[in-house]
Amino acid sequence: MTVLLPTVRWTDACDEVAAQLGSDDELLILHDHETDAVADHEPGPEGVRFVAAGSPVGCSGKANAIAAGVQSATTDRLVLTDDDFHHPPTWLATMQADYERHGPVTELPLFVGRDPLAVLLEPLYLVAVVAGLYAGRYPWGGAVIFDRSDLELAAFLTELTQTVSDDGLLGEHVETTAVRRFRRVPVGGRLHQSVERHVRFTQIAFAHNPVTTAVGTVGLFALGVGCLVAPLLAALVTGGAAALFIWADEPRWSAGLAVPVALLIMPLAVYALARSEFTWAGRRYRWRSKFNVQVVDE
Repeated sequence: MTVLLPTVRWTDACDEVAAQLGSDDELLILHDHETDAVADHEPGPEGVRFVAAGSPVGCSGKANAIAAGVQSATTDRLVLTDDDFHHPPTWLATMQADYERHGPVTELPLFVGRDPLAVLLEPLYLVAVVAGLYAGRYPWGGAVIFDRSDLELAAFLTELTQTVSDDGLLGEHVETTAVRRFRRVPVGGRLHQSVERHVRFTQIAFAHNPVTTAVGTVGLFALGVGCLVAPLLAALVTGGAAALFIWADEPRWSAGLAVPVALLIMPLAVYALARSEFTWAGRRYRWRSKFNVQVVDE
């Protein structure tokens, strides 16, 4: 089994995953250049390799890293993960066991805000995760396992080097089963970071599922408007959001913001789609269509 982990710095997640490798497993640390901080890290446990993907051309840095990782992997079973959440000691073994039972499997992210906008958007992101990943059978690139034989890999890699979202594209090539196991992912910290993240999330959603995303946006906005004139509906929406957080094993006071975020979803979507560029991990991108990406600067 090969774990693909894109990062330019060594984080706790790297240590956590490296400690879980079996004798036939490998962890590929996917970074951009040999000058990245992670490249100076000690090799670590046996099975850890560093892969320099180079600068992206016509795709996002993460998509470029994943493509390089898949081509460098020496096994057929592939696991994609991120460096920004805790991987418990049984994480890799559990993913492998899930694959044996269900085939391609994804875990679910619970985005926890570290600034006011990120906190406000917590209920929206949880609804999107449950509807899009859990019910829609799309993967999250932070924790997904599949086999080369589960998809037409050459076509996937060709498209991957022409787009932004690795998991958005993967969802078009392989159907995954989502397990009700959430990973807590801290996001934001500064207002600018949260704005850029929301622009990216929105553009990815519309690029890969335009009709579903449009209908969902209008529906949530209409629900929010309805809450203004029907206090009982507002109470039900707030209670529903609270129940959803409890179901995700993470009760959050931000459930009380469900009605305000429903009212803001339309202007936020319009703003995000009107943006011609956004930043992600130190790079600025111009994304005109699903397979038309320009790296503006880095």
